[in-house]
Amino acid sequence: MAQVTVTINGRKYDISCDNGEEAHLTQLAEYVDRRVDELVAKVGQVGDARLLVMTSLLCADELSELYTELDAVKDKQSNVAQNTFAVNDLELMTARIESIAEKLEAV
Repeated sequence: MAQVTVTINGRKYDISCDNGEEAHLTQLAEYVDRRVDELVAKVGQVGDARLLVMTSLLCADELSELYTELDAVKDKQSNVAQNTFAVNDLELMTARIESIAEKLEAV
């Protein structure tokens, strides 16, 4: 198990992670630190715990919006797939009807 030291709001935290995940964890911590810095610029230093809770809520809100967008994209893809399926069904039915019509005309 690897360990990474990250800095958020000027404080260092030792965090354990799986081997090979160090760079990713560092990137995540840098993102959180930037968001904390944005909050500090708006509300000032209101304490680490409060800043981290506020930052967590902002990140959760962003994630929620992304999940909503992802669901919309999935729904759109599902509708496209269903429409493609309906078009294929219609083409098969049309071909079948034409085949039946040709057989009836031949009689």
